[in-house]
Amino acid sequence: MSFFTDIINFILPPRCAFCGKVLDNDKGLCDSCVSQIEFLNGAICYHCGQPLENVPADNCRNLLCGSCLKHQRRIFRFSRSACFYDDFSKHLILNFKFHDRTELASLLAKMIYVAGKDIFAAGVDVIIPVPLHYTRLLKRRYNQSALLAKELSRLTGIPVDYDAVVKSKMTRPQVECSGAERLKNVKGAFTVRKPEHLQGKRVLVVDDVLTTGTTLRECALAIRKAKPKSIDNLTIARAF
Repeated sequence: MSFFTDIINFILPPRCAFCGKVLDNDKGLCDSCVSQIEFLNGAICYHCGQPLENVPADNCRNLLCGSCLKHQRRIFRFSRSACFYDDFSKHLILNFKFHDRTELASLLAKMIYVAGKDIFAAGVDVIIPVPLHYTRLLKRRYNQSALLAKELSRLTGIPVDYDAVVKSKMTRPQVECSGAERLKNVKGAFTVRKPEHLQGKRVLVVDDVLTTGTTLRECALAIRKAKPKSIDNLTIARAF
C-alpha cells in the first residue's frame, strides 16, 4: 500500500487545502496556512469554553465565565471548540461542508481532538453527530458532522452512533435566521429514535460551528430525555 501511495502522491501530490501549495506530507495545510488559524488555546471557561479576557492561560483551571456562574444548571458538562470562526476557518469549513472537500474531515477531526482533551479525560462513551434532515442529506449527499465523528472515532476508539438521534423536522438553514428566529426554527427538530443507546452513557455531540448554540442545545434537549449520564459538545469553530 505504501508503494502505491507513493506513486499516487508522485502523480497527484497532496496540496494545501487553503492555498493549493504542494505539500511533502498529507497533513492538509501548509505551515503558513496553519499559522493563520486562530486556535482557542488561551484561557477559557471551564464549562462552556468561552474565552476569558485578561486571564493567563496557565492560571485558568476551573474558572467560570459570568454566564456559567449565574446559571448553575447546564445542559452540557463541557463545551469546546478548536478555533475562532473567522474568515480563514470559515473558508475551510464551507469548503468541507458544501463543496465536497470531504478529505478535510481528517484534518478538522485532529483539531477538535486536541481541543476536546478535557472532555476525553472526563470520559466519553458514545459520539453523536448532529444529524441532517433526510431531505437535506439527499441533496448534500453527506453529513459533515458524521464525517467528523467518524474520524474522531478513529483517533479515540470511541464508537459513533449514527442512528440514535434523527432530525425529524425540516428547518431553514440557521444562517438565514436572525438570533430570535434561530431558536424557533430548530425548536423540537430532533428526536431520539433509540434512547436505550444513550441511557446512562456519557454522550459527546459533534458539529461544525457553534454560533448561538441553539442547534446544539435543541439536539441536547432531545438527548437528555434518554437520561444519559452527561452530555458534552465539540465543534471545529466558535463564533463570538
